Order: sequence, then structure tokens, then C-alpha cells
Amino acid sequence: MSIRNVERSPAMSLALVALAVVVGACAPAATSAPAVEKAPELSATTASTVVIPAGAQPCPPAGSATTLTGAGATFPAPLYTRWFDEYKKLCNVAVNYQPIGSGGGIQQHTQRLVDFGASDGILTEKQLSDAPGTLMIPMTAGAVAVVANLQGVESGKLRLTPETLSAIYLGAITKWSDSKIAADNPDLKLPDQAITVVHRSDGSGTTNIFTSYLSDVSPDWKSKVGRGNAVQWPVGIGGEGNAGVAGAVKQRAGSIGYVELAYAVQNKLTWAALRNKAGQFVEPSLDATTAAMEGVAIPDSTAVMIVNSASADAYPIAGFTWILVYENQTDRAKAQTLTAVLWWAIHDGQKLSTGLDYAPLSPGVIAKAEAQLRKLKVDGQPILR
Repeated sequence: MSIRNVERSPAMSLALVALAVVVGACAPAATSAPAVEKAPELSATTASTVVIPAGAQPCPPAGSATTLTGAGATFPAPLYTRWFDEYKKLCNVAVNYQPIGSGGGIQQHTQRLVDFGASDGILTEKQLSDAPGTLMIPMTAGAVAVVANLQGVESGKLRLTPETLSAIYLGAITKWSDSKIAADNPDLKLPDQAITVVHRSDGSGTTNIFTSYLSDVSPDWKSKVGRGNAVQWPVGIGGEGNAGVAGAVKQRAGSIGYVELAYAVQNKLTWAALRNKAGQFVEPSLDATTAAMEGVAIPDSTAVMIVNSASADAYPIAGFTWILVYENQTDRAKAQTLTAVLWWAIHDGQKLSTGLDYAPLSPGVIAKAEAQLRKLKVDGQPILR
């Protein structure tokens, strides 16, 4: 049985925004910058879906900073670009976000070179020790699509099991005509062509999600490679950022790679249907990502991977992405602006998610994100009152 991706609305089919947020920032050269639909009308009086505490109205109070800088994950970059563009129109606050990869974002956050970092991977004990007091604020969730460049094969038609996907990335399966792939694709005529494996070359939360999945489903992968923002890849070539991997797959016949769904849509790449924990072949989609969230217990910290979800409708390679902030802020003007931006993002900003192929946070996860934001303080005093 194959669960097909839900029919896309026109908004979901639109191309995505550029990968840097302030005018003049540049996206990686491997792919083109996507265009975006007209945003829903927003105003400074837009009501949130919950009662917003005083001091956390859409725009920060007078005397707050008018600029912020952030860096990190490329996974949510199209959505962050859209959010920060809309927030600038709304509140005249410029947020300069550089999509340099989760590894770079964690490093810049740790060194306090930015006002916030961004990561798709959960921080390790060492990373938390190096950046004590770090809070992880969930922003959205998305699917990591497994994409392939196979002539004549449409999205969702190629089926891959956990066993075949892990074997491809371990270098044990090297041709598309391999009998194990053929067994799951009796209706496809796959070429007797070498498989070119493409992976990330930079420290990446998308890699963390992907390798966490492979570690969950493959004992061989877990023992030989493991999970993390960066791993020692057994085979393949590297691409920088989601855009770099998408570009490499698009340019090489017979290649396979993994990218956030938005990049697969923008670059018209063919994605595979993956067999999930319940035995269903599922394509990456918003509904399947939401199902993944619902099939996993979410702790108060929200620091949990939602790969290999038990939900029968779940796409198995999905994950949250987080903004990294320090609980104890040192600059009141910036702290007020940062809190206001993030509060707006987890409420009004969520309505912009689906048009860019991201899954809005569930009400339960939003409540946990609110609780994290309420911990932010300056001089021992909470920013949200």
C-alpha cells in the first residue's frame, strides 16, 4: 500500500524564498532563489491565537533594538527569510539571518557572535556545556526528502526501504538495478546505472536528522557511522547546504541525496516514498510531517528527534528545527526585540509555514515553546511579564 502525498494547493507549489534575509545577503550558488506568493495581510494589531503577555505584542516596546543577527541551519532558511521580511514590514525590525549550516550556527552562538543561533539537531552534552544556559526554541517542522535523479521516474514512484536506503549510503548497494531495489519497485524499469551518493559537506542539522533516522533503522549504520551534524561518510560526494546537495543531485544523472522538502520542490527533484515503521510507503508532505510529530512524545524541552515515528501515516525522516538563545540575556534592548520576534514567529508566523512546505507547530508544541521563551531574562528579571 502506498500513501501518496496530499494534493498541493497553489501556495504549496510556489517556489521558495532566497536563503539570506537582509537585502544583499546571498544564497549558495548551487540553486536558484525561489519566488514567493503575496503574504497574508498582517498588521501590528493582528491578534495571536493565544493571549500575548504585556511586552510581547507583535512589535517590541519603545527603546528596543531595531536590528538582530542570527546564523545557522539551512533547513528552515526559506521560512526564516519569509518571516523576517514580513516582520520588518510589520515592526521595522531588520533580522539578518545567514544560513551557514547548523554546525556553524551552534559555533557562532557558542562564541556569542550572533544574537541567536539555529540548529536542526539537538545539542550534545558537550555543546550545551560549551554554551551553558542555552534554550532550544522550536520554530517549525519539516520533512527531509530523499531525492534521486532518475530519468522517467516521477516523485513518489521510487520506493525505498530502510534496508535499501542505509545500504546505499553504506556503499553496499552501488547500482539502481540492484535486486533489492528492484524487489520493492516491480513496476519501475530502473537503469543499470551506478548510484552517485550525495551528502552534506558542512556541519548540518539536516544531516543530524538523516543520520538519526539511519541509526534508528540500521544496526550497521549505527555501529559503523552513527548520527550527528557531521559524520565520516563511507561513500559519496559532498554539497554545501541543502542548496548544494539539491544542486549536485540535479546535475548528476543516477545520483541520490537528502534535502529539506522545500528545496526538492524548488528544484523539481524527484523524491522517493519511504517505508515507515508501520510498513507503509509514504511520501514527504505536510500531513505526513504532522503525523510524525503526533507519533512521538514531546518533552518540555522539545529536544527530541521525530524520525521513525510510530504513526502509521508518518513520513519517517522528519524533524523540528530550533532557534538557540541564552536564558540570561545581557542586552535589554536586544533581548526585548528577540523575544518579540520569536513570540510572533511561533504564533502569527506559523500561518506562513504551509505555503513553503513546512508543518506548523502543534498547539502542544507551541505551549512548550512559550514556556521556554518565558525563561528569558535580563538582570534576573523575566522579559515576558
